[in-house]
Amino acid sequence: MAELRSVDPTTLRINPNNPRRTPVPAAMDEQLLASIKAVGIIQPPCVSVQDGELMIVVGRRRVKAAIAADMTAIDVLVCDAGEAADAMRAVAENLVRSSMTSVDIWRAIERLETQNWDEQAIADALSLPLRTVRRLKLLAHLHPAMLDVMAQGRMPNEEHLRVIASATREEQAQVWKRHKPKKGQTDIAWYEIARALAKRRMPASAARFGDDLAKAYGIVWEDDLFAPAGEDSRYTTDVEAFFGAQQEWMQNNLPPRGTLLQVDEGGRGQLPKKAERVYGKAGKGDLTGHYIDVRSGEVQTIAYRLPEPKKAGKSANGAAGGEEEGDGNPIARTRAEVTQKGVAMIGDLRTDALHLALADAPIEDDTLLGLLILALGGANVSVDSGSDLRAADRQAICRSLTEGGVLTADIDMLRQAARRMLTGVLSCRDNRSQSGPFARVAGETIGASLLLPNMATEAFLSCLSRSALEIAAAAESVNIAPRAKDTRARMVKQFAGGAYVYPGALFRLTEEDLANDAAAARSRYVPGTGWGGGGEDGEDGEDGENPDGGLDEEAEAQPDTDDGAVTAEDPLADAAD
Repeated sequence: MAELRSVDPTTLRINPNNPRRTPVPAAMDEQLLASIKAVGIIQPPCVSVQDGELMIVVGRRRVKAAIAADMTAIDVLVCDAGEAADAMRAVAENLVRSSMTSVDIWRAIERLETQNWDEQAIADALSLPLRTVRRLKLLAHLHPAMLDVMAQGRMPNEEHLRVIASATREEQAQVWKRHKPKKGQTDIAWYEIARALAKRRMPASAARFGDDLAKAYGIVWEDDLFAPAGEDSRYTTDVEAFFGAQQEWMQNNLPPRGTLLQVDEGGRGQLPKKAERVYGKAGKGDLTGHYIDVRSGEVQTIAYRLPEPKKAGKSANGAAGGEEEGDGNPIARTRAEVTQKGVAMIGDLRTDALHLALADAPIEDDTLLGLLILALGGANVSVDSGSDLRAADRQAICRSLTEGGVLTADIDMLRQAARRMLTGVLSCRDNRSQSGPFARVAGETIGASLLLPNMATEAFLSCLSRSALEIAAAAESVNIAPRAKDTRARMVKQFAGGAYVYPGALFRLTEEDLANDAAAARSRYVPGTGWGGGGEDGEDGEDGENPDGGLDEEAEAQPDTDDGAVTAEDPLADAAD
């Protein structure tokens, strides 16, 4: 017969055969201690008499926390001694348990608040960060049908939950009606639901203007409860006011030789005609163009130079320059499907979509590692990229992770650093910063094609040949006009307010892309020196460097890809507890 007895916790003996050998995280011990200080021990530990002493059968952590709380007496349940029964009790107490879902925890918090527990007291009693308590309370803003599904354990990740909770219940109900699971379906497309409800947010960290301009434009900052602690997590949904204040600050703070740039339809700074972009350090005579990134709201800069004026040249016969055959007849040329300008636009649009996906899209840890490998194997690991992240910035990221010479164990910090590093390396631009096919594989892996903007614009469609334009129009059921100009206008009208993506701009590598890459890789192989030989006739530059300044590697690792998709072994997941 079990007996309830009050004892001094320091007199209890530890069970040497406790099945839990691996210590629990320190945070869980702190949570238990906080709970015991707030409400006491809810369930008495179970003990048995062994050699005249009371030995703990189950509840060692509770006894340890009671001692840490300076409790001089606790209630214990003294059970009949029995080696087999004690062993089973010890295992069952640790194994047969189920944690509460986030929805149940929120409902419990709501009930506690009706009984005069405030947020801080609840956080202290449960040893939870105050931000976590407030984050759980976001569930109160959810559409009831969504909440019922989440209560079954099918929760969205924090990023999606934040977006969903920021929408009104009416908006949530409309989107849920389109995306709710059908009968027998278990998967919930939380990503699609969040995307449909997403409202544009401009972060305070991107603002160059101060409080005076913010007040003048009526900007009110709100806190993002899902942002990492210690960062400026404020944001505003008043996009128009944000851009107005940012533009006024930029106009008032232009440096010498600084200019304001127009923004093209792709959202990038548009250089003056015939201007040449400067990569690397700008020269004395170079100009610096400033513009606002329409996606992030950040002020971006581009160094460029204007060409020296040149007199128009003429051919020997006085006609405008042009190639001719030996008999004087002009050479007939077939226009490519996409002009060089169009190829460059595709590269820019791909890169912007890739960077958006790297910053915001859900990425599993194993995928993130695969992307990092792809980035380091890119053709531009010098490193040139389409972002403003320089060598000093990359070193600063590394230093933030290695304070005191030790790599941080903060997984959230590591994930954010990996995303920033990948954004600073991967590029699809049609210039010297292009990473090659690996950036395309990376974009396909994380669904960056879904973030490509509407390409049914006059600026891009004019870069297509007539045949390519007509193929694109026919594929979208757009009537083909006798004049290409009219066909383009119909395409633009068809997708006004919608999204058209040119198939050749998608990230997925085609069979032709894969064949071209394989041929290029074979051409870089030099017998006796391996892949990527440097100088003429395969000779390397001095000190193991190529003449172009890149490091010469003895072998170039080829990624294990199948039609441009990342492949990896499927590791077994470790048990959580």
